Amino acid sequence: MDEKREVVTNEISLLDYLIVLLKWKKLILIITFASSIIAGIIGYIMTPIYRAETAILPPQQSGSSLAMGLLSQMGGGEIASAAFGIKTPSDLYAGMLKSRTIAERIIDRFDLMKLYDVEYRENAIKILSNVMNITIGNKSDIITVSVEDKNPERASKMANAFVEELKDLTKGLAITEAAKRRLFFEEQLKDVKLALTRSEEGMKGFGEKTGAIQVDEQAKAIIESIANLRAQIAAREVELKVMRTYSTPNNPDLQKTEEVLRGLKIELAKLEAKGDQTASSILSAGRLPEIGTEYMRRLRDLKFNETLLELMTKQYELAKLDEARDIVVIQVVDKAVPPEKKAKPKRILIVAIAIFVGFFVSIVLTFFMEYKEKAYSDPENKERIGRLRRYVKFRNR
Repeated sequence: MDEKREVVTNEISLLDYLIVLLKWKKLILIITFASSIIAGIIGYIMTPIYRAETAILPPQQSGSSLAMGLLSQMGGGEIASAAFGIKTPSDLYAGMLKSRTIAERIIDRFDLMKLYDVEYRENAIKILSNVMNITIGNKSDIITVSVEDKNPERASKMANAFVEELKDLTKGLAITEAAKRRLFFEEQLKDVKLALTRSEEGMKGFGEKTGAIQVDEQAKAIIESIANLRAQIAAREVELKVMRTYSTPNNPDLQKTEEVLRGLKIELAKLEAKGDQTASSILSAGRLPEIGTEYMRRLRDLKFNETLLELMTKQYELAKLDEARDIVVIQVVDKAVPPEKKAKPKRILIVAIAIFVGFFVSIVLTFFMEYKEKAYSDPENKERIGRLRRYVKFRNR
């Protein structure tokens, strides 16, 4: 019997709900219809937004290949790359597209501060980041750059401009290992050239003060050998410094270079010990012996800088050749064209959402109206409501 009463109670409850909905059906229809009409008008008067897209294929050889090479030397594979957070080349170039440098170039190129009607550059960058989107294909690693704008032609030009600015940015960045070596040797060459110039000027000034000094062939050979060894050691040290930026201590090439450097230093120590005895072989009539020693030192520095410049120039040229072979090439798969259809607003979706919201709100309002009507029809509830109103008025005073 209790189960039957429960079923009857539930049936009556559902019927009560249905009766309330049918009773206030006009209100539900009016609110739902009004919501759809208002949403349609809003969607119609909203400014259409167009989306232009361009797709690019980033270079497959980049800084990440260098990182993977390091991990392979350490005995790591895919697990090691995941542990160290190594990303794909597409992630690298997607990050560059989102950089402030490219954003500022786009702002200046299209005068976006005036277009967006903003006073500060930060605001223009924020708006640009909202209208620009970058996605990376899950399987193809192709980067898609999309830009939204009121003008379809400007949207396509801005999308293509992002790719153009990315190409210009990569030209000035040392992304590859060869580019890093080239930049390093380029800086070293400047210092070596300055040192050679100072040595030449010092040798010239010393000769003008002391006159001609003769050096026998044996002493001259030792001086040149010492200078040559010192230059080789300096060049090897520079090479080691560059290698340590992308190699681990277990790298065979690094260990081989360190071994060669140790051998050169041992040989230099032997030659310098022998070179200390060559000052007596420098003849200069009427001059003090220390003049000969000073001349030998200056001559040694001059030969050192000459040899070092020659070695560093060779290293620099090799780095340039490697960089040319490892040049960064960004390929455009699909160039952005002015879109024919607008991306926003989606009027059908707006109207559909408005109908759903309007229908839901009307149902809530219907049950509230029904409750209010029943509350007023009950004398006890009516008295409570009147008392509540009096308290509210008293509080407001």
